[in-house]
Amino acid sequence: QDFKHLRASCLSQGLLFEDATFPAHVSSIGPTLLPEEKLWKIQWKRPTELQRNPHLIVDGVSRFDIMQGELGDCWMLAALGSLTLRKQFLENVLPKDQGFQDDYAGIFHFRFWQYGEWVDVVIDDRLPILNGRYLSVHPRTSNEFWPSLLEKAYAKLRGSYQNLNGGYLSDALVDLTGGVQVQFSLKDPPPDLEEILKAADKSGCLMGCGTSVQTRRNIELKNGIVQGHAYTVTGAVKIPYKSGWKHIIRIWNPWGHGEWKGPWSDNSPQWDRVEPQYREALLRNKDDGEFWMSCKNFREQFSWLYICNNTP
Repeated sequence: QDFKHLRASCLSQGLLFEDATFPAHVSSIGPTLLPEEKLWKIQWKRPTELQRNPHLIVDGVSRFDIMQGELGDCWMLAALGSLTLRKQFLENVLPKDQGFQDDYAGIFHFRFWQYGEWVDVVIDDRLPILNGRYLSVHPRTSNEFWPSLLEKAYAKLRGSYQNLNGGYLSDALVDLTGGVQVQFSLKDPPPDLEEILKAADKSGCLMGCGTSVQTRRNIELKNGIVQGHAYTVTGAVKIPYKSGWKHIIRIWNPWGHGEWKGPWSDNSPQWDRVEPQYREALLRNKDDGEFWMSCKNFREQFSWLYICNNTP
């Protein structure tokens, strides 16, 4: 589908685009994602019906714009959270030639890397709503729609929303960058893991990590870590602490809330012994799903680390 041609055609006829190849129908959701009685209650609404003044992007693109919905696609959203930190990759996936202000015709497009080339995926902007709530990712800022629309394009690429319900973070990192990914088991980590993390962060790699499934997915432990869940690694630094140095790692939960409660978490006493300039630069004490932890705790709590770079 040619985005520019379709948009021009809709504008000339005064129509809003309706995508017949990924229709506003239960077939686009998938047959087993929800119980049948809920499936048929889904309504499809455009952002212009949900908000008085919708925007694609408000105040730039950030991981904090994303809040995972009912769908189990944390693996994709963790990769997307990492993508927001790397503007050079982001502009490729989220083209700038679209929005709700100029030339709006209910049509959007996003790019994903598939089998050695960039694929342009065109969608209409009708989003699935169940009982007045977003079925999938919902915006933290009520009138910002890039996460919901990008997720819809990825669902179309994969065949349905149901096909996003569980997947591999490593696949999503490659689909969003066309890069090369490597994974490390944290049960048997490389001896220089701290240096690898710091070097990857410095060189602009995308990073994610995952916890293992002990009994059931999405069970939150007392320490705040969720089992069978994917997270984004958003930073790795070495700071002066007590009389030496400490490696700490920053991690973000795609739920947009729910944080680690142990050492180096937002309210932990370790921060009291860090010089003010480091504390002010690094610590954001908010319930936004992002937290710091030590390298030792990182290895104990997570089972895999994924790093993706645009070249080998």
